[in-house]
Amino acid sequence: MSGLSGRAALVTGGGSGIGRAIVERLLAGGMQVLNVDISPPDDAPGDAFAADLATRQGNRDAVQAALERFGRLDVVVPNAGFQTVAAVADFDEDRWDTMLALLLTSPFLLAKYAWSALAEHGDGRFIAVASAHGLVASPYKSAYVSAKHGILGLVKTLALEGADVGVLATAVCPSYVRTPLVEAQISAQARAHGIDEARVLEDVILPVQPIKRLLEPSEVAEVVAFLAGPTGRAFSGVPVTMDLGWTAR
Repeated sequence: MSGLSGRAALVTGGGSGIGRAIVERLLAGGMQVLNVDISPPDDAPGDAFAADLATRQGNRDAVQAALERFGRLDVVVPNAGFQTVAAVADFDEDRWDTMLALLLTSPFLLAKYAWSALAEHGDGRFIAVASAHGLVASPYKSAYVSAKHGILGLVKTLALEGADVGVLATAVCPSYVRTPLVEAQISAQARAHGIDEARVLEDVILPVQPIKRLLEPSEVAEVVAFLAGPTGRAFSGVPVTMDLGWTAR
């Protein structure tokens, strides 16, 4: 029997990409999963739930929905997010507010609202999908980098507060992952530069990575499942880095 079986999870941004892969992997392990997205697709895996996670009410409603449907909540995986690329001098202030609300405030609110449920059985897990950008910076990504750095601080604090009540907190920090957004960027860059897509990966997208490939969403999902299961009990308050050598420089 899987170490995930009989447990319940809430995953945000599960409509596509990394989030969808996480939902599918946890379901395969025997978990019940609430798949929260702003507008879940018709084929969304798990129990789909629409919520605006850039609002307090949306996060509160998501946690309440999980508890109502499953009667418990053992794992929270904040994953929802988006990217904006612009210089600080030109960065739209409303866009900054929205990104910080979704990428940093939402994970805090989910932890706050789910805390008693996570602690109830003495084995709760808060597993944020952060990024290698939680450890290093890139130009023109001020909001994203700031939020992902903040997630690591949140995880450390949750780990300290959760130690006595049985809540573990970690942040998975992948490098570039093969998502629809990244694949579209590769195609566009190949056309713009007049080079093939393999060259785009090596010369444009991945120059900071010694290993020149994209991670697959399933690879991130496997790490999340590991952290959610019994073999993940030694991890709390730390980034779990899967960056293909990026931060070794």
